[in-house]
Amino acid sequence: MTDPIADYLTRLRNAIKARHRVVEVPASNLKKEITKILFEKGYILNFKFVDEGPQGTIKIALKYDPINKVNAINTLKRISTPGLRRYVGYKDMPRVLNGLGIAILSTSKGVMTDKEAAQLKIGGEVLCYIY
Repeated sequence: MTDPIADYLTRLRNAIKARHRVVEVPASNLKKEITKILFEKGYILNFKFVDEGPQGTIKIALKYDPINKVNAINTLKRISTPGLRRYVGYKDMPRVLNGLGIAILSTSKGVMTDKEAAQLKIGGEVLCYIY
């Protein structure tokens, strides 16, 4: 697999389209950090790290609106790819949907959102947009 983050986002996107309640993805440290951010920002209902086998998996419970049956995540968009890396400084931080969405960055201080990176005045690689 050449791009595990794109695979992670595609599995989430496909589970949302199929209206699944739970999706399982292969685990890695970067995927675990992205999952924690999605949980903290309220885009997913819950998550669980399962350490079975050599790699382990992440079980993610997706969040749906009970009345309208609409998912909390509207769009998952991969920005930086293995063929074209996208880096930004803290002054050029992207605004996703005029601040309503989040951009997830990989920085020297770890994986964080665009707002956290701007507060710490550090830039990094833009992994994805979520709104």
